[in-house]
Amino acid sequence: MSFDPNFSSTSIVSDELLQRIRSRAAGYDASNSFFFDDLAELKDAGYLRMFTPTELGGLGFGLERVTREQVRLATAAPATALAINMHLVWTGVAKTLLDRGDDSLLFVLREAAEGEVFAFGNSEAGNDLVLFGSRTRAEPQPNGAYRYFGRKIFTSLSPAWTRLGIFGLDDSSPEAPLLVHGFIARDTPGYEILDDWNTLGMRATQSSTTVLDGAEVPADRVFRKLPAGPSGDPLIFGIFANFEVLLAAVYTGIGERALELAVDAAKRRTSMKNDGRPYSDDPDIRWKVAEAAIAQDGISPQLFELARDVDALANHGAQWFPRLVGLKVRATENARFVVDQALRVSGGSALSSSSELGRLYRDVIAGLFHPSDGESAHSTVANAWLGPVS
Repeated sequence: MSFDPNFSSTSIVSDELLQRIRSRAAGYDASNSFFFDDLAELKDAGYLRMFTPTELGGLGFGLERVTREQVRLATAAPATALAINMHLVWTGVAKTLLDRGDDSLLFVLREAAEGEVFAFGNSEAGNDLVLFGSRTRAEPQPNGAYRYFGRKIFTSLSPAWTRLGIFGLDDSSPEAPLLVHGFIARDTPGYEILDDWNTLGMRATQSSTTVLDGAEVPADRVFRKLPAGPSGDPLIFGIFANFEVLLAAVYTGIGERALELAVDAAKRRTSMKNDGRPYSDDPDIRWKVAEAAIAQDGISPQLFELARDVDALANHGAQWFPRLVGLKVRATENARFVVDQALRVSGGSALSSSSELGRLYRDVIAGLFHPSDGESAHSTVANAWLGPVS
C-alpha cells in the first residue's frame, strides 16, 4: 500500500533494487556497518546525479521528484536514505542556486555527475546558532585558501564521501567576522574521522565525528563568505529548503512503511478469544490503524507542495522558513506517532532484535535531533506570527 501507488513504475529505483536494499537494511543495522552495496547500486541507477541538469550528465530532476524518490527509498532503508540525503542536500542547494541565476556551486553538480560523493560537515555540538555561527575556526591563508580547526558531528557518509562541505568562523577582523563555506577533498590532509558511531538508530549512516586540524580548503573551493549572524543570502535559503524538505521525505517514508507493517500485522495475527478471527476485525485494532492512516495521509500533500514551490521559484517571503521548519517538525513527529500505533497493533514481536518495526522505532527517534529541533522551530514560527520578543 502506498499513497502514490503509480510512482514505483516511474522511479529510477526499480522494485527489484528496492527489495535488495530492504533485504540488506537489517544486516547493516545489526553489524553497525555502512551501506556500501546500497550506495554502489544507487550510484549505478543515477541516484547521486538526480539534481544535475541533463546537459551536464545528470537526470535533471527538481526537488519534488527527488523528494518522491527519497520517500520511496526510506520505506526500504531509512538509514540509507538519511545518509544519501546529505549528498542530495548539497546537489539540491547547487540546483536551487542555479535556478535563481547563481552558478557558484555549478562545480558540485558537475562533480556529482562524475561520481563524487558529497557530505554535509556543518553540524557542531552546542551550536544552537546552526548556520548563523560556528565553533570551528577558519584561518585565512595568503593565497585565498582557508585552514579549518574544529569538530563536526553527525558527518553522515563518513566512510564514503569524497567531498566534505564545511564552514567556520573567520574572526581575523573582529569588527566584521565572517562565516566561510568551502569543500575539502578526501585526500586533503589535516582531518581525522573518529570511529565513534554506535547509536540507537540510523546506524548504517555512519555519521562519525570529523576533527578538523588544519584541513585546507583551496581558494577555488571557498564558495561563500557571509557576515556572522542571520543572513538573507540565497545559500542559507537553499540549505534550509533542501535540508528540511528532504529530511521530511525520509521520515514520511518511515511512516509509510510502518503503516504497511501495521496492516500486515493486523491481518496476520489471530485472536483465540474471538474464535481465531484476525485482529483486523477487532474494533480497537481497526481504530489504531485508521488513526495511523489518517495521520500519514496528511503529510505528503504539504511535503510535495513545498518541494514543488522550491522548483517553481515561489515567493513566500518571510513565511518560507516557518513553512519549512513546520514541515520538518510535523513529518518527524507524525512518523513517531505512526510507528507507535503500528507497534501497538503488531504486539510484542516488535521487541525482537530482528523486527523491522522495532528498527523503525529506533530509527524514527533520530528525528528529534535534526535541525530545526522543536524549540528552534517554534521560535521561528512565533517570530513570524508575533514578531521578535520586545
